Amino acid sequence: MANQSPDRRAVLEMLAKVAVVSQFPGFSRWSFASQHEHSAPPKPPIYQPQFFSPSEYRLLDQLSELIIPRDDTPGAHDAGVVEFIDHMVAHDPDIQFRFRRGLALIDAFALETHSQEFMSLTADQQEPILRKLATPNQFELEGPAFFELLRSYTVMGYYTTRIGLEALDYPGLRFYSASPECPHKDDPEHRHLPPPRY
Repeated sequence: MANQSPDRRAVLEMLAKVAVVSQFPGFSRWSFASQHEHSAPPKPPIYQPQFFSPSEYRLLDQLSELIIPRDDTPGAHDAGVVEFIDHMVAHDPDIQFRFRRGLALIDAFALETHSQEFMSLTADQQEPILRKLATPNQFELEGPAFFELLRSYTVMGYYTTRIGLEALDYPGLRFYSASPECPHKDDPEHRHLPPPRY
């Protein structure tokens, strides 16, 4: 399409994928922001991972929460991002090995620095490992590439949910009984505009 940057095309492609994924009835926490709650089927109490082993699934949940942690708004865990990532990876053979290898790499970093698996470490020990993984250097290319993949799926999963859009204070979630007025009423460039009709 004309006048569309690759970034915009990528976002539109992502939204199309997410809209399709949102039809999966097995999510227990993750849900697409534009889904109508009154028409959605009841959610199962527990999500059953489709691709990752139980230990990989727990690790992935923790990593997504470290990327988008809970603060004054819910984090990736609350939004069920791990369910979204598992479902996406289960249906995309091109990224399955990269995710599985990346998770193994994180445990290898943890064993190398603390002689324990990542999930056995404290949050203060986990965060530097994630930072090391994310930092590009000439000797370690696999870690940063995996972190970029993990981060993009975490962000995609989080900011396509209602929780994520509320964290952004996205105005499309608000109901307006009347169209809001222009906030720049005194701007000379706006004087030619007719007054609001509603």
